[in-house]
Amino acid sequence: MNYALAHALKNDLTVLFLTSRHTQHHIVTKTLRQIKEKYKIDFGAVSIIGKRWMCAMPGTESLYTKEFISFCKALRDDDQCEFYSNIGSRSKPSRECQRAVKQLSRISPAETGKIISACKKEKLCPYEVSLMIASSAKVIVADYFYMLDPFIRDIFLKKIGKTLENSIIIFDEAHNLPSRTRDLMTTKLSSFIIERAVKEAHKYRFEEVEMYLREIREAMGNLAEGIDAGGEKLIGKDLFTEKINAIKDYDEISAALEFAADEVRESERASYIGSVALFMELWPGPDKGYARIISKIPTKYGDAVSIVYRCLDPSLFTKDLVEKSYSTILMSGTLTPTSMYRDLLGFSDETSEKMYPSPFPEKNKLVMIVPKTTTKFTMRSEGQFREIARICLEIIDIVPGNSAVFFPSYGILEKVKHHIKAGCKKKIFVEEPGMSKETRKDLLDEFSALKQDCLLLGVASGSFGEGIDIPGNILKGVIVAGLPLQKPNLETKELIKYYDGKFGKGWDYGYIMPAITRALQNAGRCIRSEKDKGVMVFLDERYTWPNYVKCFPDDWDLKIAVDYTEQIGNFFKK
Repeated sequence: MNYALAHALKNDLTVLFLTSRHTQHHIVTKTLRQIKEKYKIDFGAVSIIGKRWMCAMPGTESLYTKEFISFCKALRDDDQCEFYSNIGSRSKPSRECQRAVKQLSRISPAETGKIISACKKEKLCPYEVSLMIASSAKVIVADYFYMLDPFIRDIFLKKIGKTLENSIIIFDEAHNLPSRTRDLMTTKLSSFIIERAVKEAHKYRFEEVEMYLREIREAMGNLAEGIDAGGEKLIGKDLFTEKINAIKDYDEISAALEFAADEVRESERASYIGSVALFMELWPGPDKGYARIISKIPTKYGDAVSIVYRCLDPSLFTKDLVEKSYSTILMSGTLTPTSMYRDLLGFSDETSEKMYPSPFPEKNKLVMIVPKTTTKFTMRSEGQFREIARICLEIIDIVPGNSAVFFPSYGILEKVKHHIKAGCKKKIFVEEPGMSKETRKDLLDEFSALKQDCLLLGVASGSFGEGIDIPGNILKGVIVAGLPLQKPNLETKELIKYYDGKFGKGWDYGYIMPAITRALQNAGRCIRSEKDKGVMVFLDERYTWPNYVKCFPDDWDLKIAVDYTEQIGNFFKK
């Protein structure tokens, strides 16, 4: 950050610092304040999260991003949002708006929470005020999607008066970038959405649209014939298009759905009809770098059908950003091998790489593989889960303080949990699927605040596996129980196949490395500062296999230990 900021200030550039989570904004703004104080320099900085999370209108946080965009546009077009109306215009802002921008700019870095609070009090749109602050800021802290989505990127840069050519783009926690880009550029249609859209059309008396939707639902059911519950198969683009054309012209149905959705949005915050229309708009897109998959999902109400147009190649969207920006920088503590990220994201072979030595003293961490169990699918059994719990309990008992255990899935966590609970003397906190932000925060706060020793049980790809900082060396030990590989479903197989064809490294890029990266991120929860001391245990025999062990950082003093209790005991005695 220091070098990029110094170069930007010297050359009149803007730094766009992008994070994958809202919670990381506070860490960045805190760092910016420290830089300003240490070097006695002044520059404008602002934090901007997703527009719907900044909206002063109640209830908007429950909407999907694209639903919110439509809802917000409808309110603005009809002059129904007082917060937006009170702004005035970008070329001629109201006096209240000018005053708020001036006051908040002095705070620099202007954090989102303070902007929202001040704007709600003054009845101003927090997002629009943030953009006005950003127009004169040298550092803008924002979320990934502001740069990854080409449509949003163009609008965002135009509103703040910036250009890619004069911007240094920094992606924090960049190991997330390939998967986040693929997710962002993927669209999905399910029978659940269709059902809601049918009810919506019926409610607003769009009889023709309701008929189209019912026939689309029937067409999806026909396409899913022969698929068992829980099964899936690839589907050709033309197959779905032909089914729709058999109802009526594809484009005419798409236009009718979009028109009806616009009508609905005049009185509702979101439209399910609009979700169907968006899917139909995107479905005819390119084949290369994508997979089209239809699946049948069992639910308590019967089997649901889902069709997904899945992005496989993130470079379709990042390559243009990399080539046009003044500079694009990827940052992460687990960005290895760098050659893989260069390939996946479309960086040129001439891209420079810089590896920084770890600031954490080696003597403060013990990293070991315990090859005594496995969560490999063919080896799973009650006896295996009992053995995983036994080893975890042995390690937890030796660690003098709080510990965390991360599992590959909620299913495996549940299988092992009751064995751990039966023998654990520490207070146990368990991550549950679908936890709200508030519940997660409360759990983490209680875990961090309790004076007694505690144990956190979580999932590798869950909320606590990465992106959280537990301060004060509270966490002394982390066990990654099992190898957090992606489910070998059709999407994963297509990803492996695609990367094999493009790079000859499908197995590594599409399957092994993402799992190792997740495991490393999990383990890193206990070493967050140079003063922390902790043990990181990888509990699965597969970590010793050549194709997995080669993926660990070269500078780690990795030990393969059968006498793990003795080594951990000696480590904490030093």
